[in-house]
Amino acid sequence: MPNFQFIVSNPTTKKAYKIDVDQTKATGIIGKIIGEKFNGDIVNLPGYELQVTGGTDKDGFPMHHKVHGPGRKSLVLSQPPCFHPKLKGQRKRKMIRGNTISADIVQINCKIVKAGAKPIEQLLGKEEKKEEAKPEEKPKEKSAEKKEEKKPEEKKEEAKPKKEGEEVHKESKS
Repeated sequence: MPNFQFIVSNPTTKKAYKIDVDQTKATGIIGKIIGEKFNGDIVNLPGYELQVTGGTDKDGFPMHHKVHGPGRKSLVLSQPPCFHPKLKGQRKRKMIRGNTISADIVQINCKIVKAGAKPIEQLLGKEEKKEEAKPEEKPKEKSAEKKEEKKPEEKKEEAKPKKEGEEVHKESKS
């Protein structure tokens, strides 16, 4: 059996986390509808409460909250989700998946409704590495001193195109 890929969004920090879970361990999620809440123990987040916000099936067709059941349908859509019109009044026939999670669903999008005691980074083992204190480099004073020591170069006259009857005089340095 394939794995479920949970995309867990944290609305407070505006970060998303990808969690792969075997379908045999996550059988409690099958049959849930978009908008339903479930326990975070299914995705190894004890103490968290998550809400299903959408998903896609094995062929990449997105789930739509207005289509009941787990099957696929072809609908004429004129607004999001699943279709974002470029022009006003634009409509398009799109193949979409129903709002119920089945074994054909591969990716499940969800958001955190209630946070647990431990931070999510710690539970997933993706704790952000603290940057080690780098030794401070000497400021680039040397390059600034070198610029001051250099004499400003004299501007060279640019070659201008000659017009008829006009001569270009160059000053000679001796």
